Amino acid sequence: MPEYVWGRNAILETLRSSRQVKRILIAKGQRDAPIIAAILHEAERRQIPIETLPRQRLDDLSQGAVHQGCIAVVEARKYATLEQIIDYAHDRNEDPFLLILDAIQDVNNLGSLLRSAEAAGVHGVIIPMHRAAEVNATVVKTSAGASEHLLVAQETNLTRTIEWLKKQNIWVIGLDGEAKTDYDQADLTGALALVVGNEGKGISRLVSEHCDLLIKLPMHGHINSLNAAVAGSIALYEALRQRSRRNKQD
Repeated sequence: MPEYVWGRNAILETLRSSRQVKRILIAKGQRDAPIIAAILHEAERRQIPIETLPRQRLDDLSQGAVHQGCIAVVEARKYATLEQIIDYAHDRNEDPFLLILDAIQDVNNLGSLLRSAEAAGVHGVIIPMHRAAEVNATVVKTSAGASEHLLVAQETNLTRTIEWLKKQNIWVIGLDGEAKTDYDQADLTGALALVVGNEGKGISRLVSEHCDLLIKLPMHGHINSLNAAVAGSIALYEALRQRSRRNKQD
């Protein structure tokens, strides 16, 4: 079965990534838009076939999703291994910086978190193989194509994964509203895996028990929690701030 990517920014970033794009499908009357021109230029540079089709055909392929007049037919996603993620960090001569998502189920939250992770310099993201959202076309679009520049691993058991990461001397820190330590009081430098939990229940009990430390975002309003993507993004950027400051001092 072919896989699709839709949305103009998502397709342009996919074309700029290592993922194989088999064909570009353009709705009739869309070729004059500036970003469509950039997509067509990149596709022609990579010698990727371009087809012009009725918009209804693109509507059918995207099953009604907002495709913005453009769809890419792509190879099936290849998930990374944990070893590949760690090797990528070491090849960059950087301490591993990972994001673990504990059963994120909303594809829009997953896409937003992948976008934040890529922007914050995360080397790889780990998601569960079961009972969680996968990286599909909606996730790629929501991430504005950032997912195509990230190594994403699918693991069957997050607690075993965490224990394996600890053996690689990676500190595992979970984001938990009941934690004692504020997020900006924890040391988020060095080899780090940040864990963000499910939209409704947060981090599962088993996963939280295997974390080295739990941190929280302070809440001063009437509500007691933030959207998972928002909370995760704040913590990622605090880690980036600390890591950037340390690099300047070294």
